[in-house]
Amino acid sequence: MVAGALAVGAGVFFFLGGSDDEAPVEAAPSARPSAEVTPELPAGVRCSGDGCTGEDAEVMGCGGDRVVTAESVTVGTAVVEVRYSEVCGAAWARVSQAGPGDEVRVAAGGSEQSGTVPAAGGTVAYTPMVAVDGAEEATGCAVLAGGTEGCTT
Repeated sequence: MVAGALAVGAGVFFFLGGSDDEAPVEAAPSARPSAEVTPELPAGVRCSGDGCTGEDAEVMGCGGDRVVTAESVTVGTAVVEVRYSEVCGAAWARVSQAGPGDEVRVAAGGSEQSGTVPAAGGTVAYTPMVAVDGAEEATGCAVLAGGTEGCTT
């Protein structure tokens, strides 16, 4: 009878999973969809890429020492610059030495933003930003109040 009980116990033991010498079997981790990783931005920078489109470069922390002039062109007496911030993944245009009513535009990847020199003593205007992968994607243009137009290449 003891032999029969031992045989039944051994059968149950092997049926349920082996001996104490074996490592416990752990379930494989379930696959989870990967979340989109947002790059960590430097202190003071409040946007990157598409999140910068339509935003003011200075307010969003993309100006100052985080910007370079990628290209410029003279249109009449005005100077149009494409400004680019690598950390923000964005570009915008600035017109200077311009007159009241002169307009500046920036275009990249199907997105366009514009700005106008104010009537009250202004000579400079900026556009809001557009998302870019590189400065070469953006084109800056000026349309002067007198009708003269010109763009960066």
